[in-house]
Amino acid sequence: MSRLLIIGCGGVAQVAIAKCCQNSDVFTEICIASRTKSKCDDVANKLKDTTKTKITTAQIDAEDVPALTALIKEYKPDAVLNVALPYQDLTIMDACLAAGVHYIDTANYEPEDTDDPEWRKIYDKRCKEAGFSAYFDYSWQWAYQDKFKEAGLTALLGTGFDPGVTSVFAAYAKKHYFDTIDTIDILDCNGGDHGYAFATNFNPEINLREVSAPGSYWEDGHWVEIPAMSIKREYNFDQVGMKDMYLLHHEEIEALAKNMPEVKRIRFFMTFGQSYLDHMRCLEDVGMLSTVPIKFQGQDIVPIQFLKALLPDPATLGPRTKGKTNIGCIFTGKKDGKERKIYIYNVCDHEECYKEVGSQAISYTTGVPAMIGSMMVVSGLWKEPGVFTTDEFDPDPYMEALNKWGLPWVVEENPILVD
Repeated sequence: MSRLLIIGCGGVAQVAIAKCCQNSDVFTEICIASRTKSKCDDVANKLKDTTKTKITTAQIDAEDVPALTALIKEYKPDAVLNVALPYQDLTIMDACLAAGVHYIDTANYEPEDTDDPEWRKIYDKRCKEAGFSAYFDYSWQWAYQDKFKEAGLTALLGTGFDPGVTSVFAAYAKKHYFDTIDTIDILDCNGGDHGYAFATNFNPEINLREVSAPGSYWEDGHWVEIPAMSIKREYNFDQVGMKDMYLLHHEEIEALAKNMPEVKRIRFFMTFGQSYLDHMRCLEDVGMLSTVPIKFQGQDIVPIQFLKALLPDPATLGPRTKGKTNIGCIFTGKKDGKERKIYIYNVCDHEECYKEVGSQAISYTTGVPAMIGSMMVVSGLWKEPGVFTTDEFDPDPYMEALNKWGLPWVVEENPILVD
């Protein structure tokens, strides 16, 4: 019996909302809040006759802390699920502290304007301290640790798939399969085909900026940074086939390195087709990925925001996307003094996701864990004062929920390793 305020109404949010409505025994009431209330109303109207969950809607600017605080105090939720943009993580955390409620999100903070001079000063300092230069990292949100602890509130960060489920896989492997883990390779494969020459499966501003940034991985207690897309491997993914994948920086490496210090190496790989890479490099070369405003016919425009307006909306890809995703982790280590290697992964079908909730699998694999993480917090299974990532709690109830709510997983012994 709980009440959840959901901020955001994009593709991931709509999956999380639908799954909350399927889970009416836990989520008896939800409020969907977004800058555009009509989108919230449309989603509520589609679901209201399919669920026992009471759905209300509200208009909110997630960057307006006083207004957001007032909404939270008025609605009195047990927790706030942030499935808006990662630009807004900090303002929503501020409002949760001011209103006294638990906080949950799917991706860590990333600034909207990376060319702001004041932000660049802080960013450059953090890069030197952290050892990598990604625009997104946990330091901004981990800085809230004392505030949430003193308030007696839980902040659960990154309960999407990666980060999120992959980190739970790591905690589950450590609990059940290993005495010590030596290496973790996180593999994210999207074998889907939407038929467009070029499109992104989630917010183009975030997707293109992250992919074009330097890659990095954790090895022997320090960060190794590499030029963007400079390490390529091939892997034969179950139910998808052989795919090219590239090493990227990803936030769960940072949390796993902090919370599992015995692990010697942690890497993250994501698959990309050659057409996607060719388009992205061309757009980068001509300046379309820039966040610096330029003058065009007397107007200030940000190139990457203009590009976003030209590209297909990721929320519209569902009905035309075919194929499957395969996301998981390969672990090596020791159990009872013997070498061991296992692969824990999930396969998700784009067309099946669309039949169920009207979404492609990229949004589905993030939206389902968003609901599950919220369920862990509001049910009290994962509730401790402070700021946490998903690998810091008991993985068993989360893993059980994945099987129940649409993301069943497989444990494969002795998989082929990534060199």
